Amino acid sequence: MKGMPNMGNMQGMMKQMQKVQKEMQAEQANLEASVFEAQDTNRLVQVKVNGKKEIIELNIAADLVDPDDIDMLQDLVIATVNDALGQVDRATEQRMGRFTQGLNLPF
Repeated sequence: MKGMPNMGNMQGMMKQMQKVQKEMQAEQANLEASVFEAQDTNRLVQVKVNGKKEIIELNIAADLVDPDDIDMLQDLVIATVNDALGQVDRATEQRMGRFTQGLNLPF
């Protein structure tokens, strides 16, 4: 019949899509199991997050704890955590972007 897609091509496309989906799931699992570490330049605050953006470890040097300057401690912790979370975002884009590269997706 004219105008009907070739069923062999359709099955091949479906198999390819299933393969890509499995690869994406495996890469997502690898990403979620990865650990990202950040620290400030003086190594007073160190944080580790996983690929799910969950903090799994936070270390603050005793020298940094000054009851009269809690604002500095809070700012340093926030900046360090945001650095680690940014690493997760960049790794996600790098690892998962290859699956959507060239696709015109609305999201």
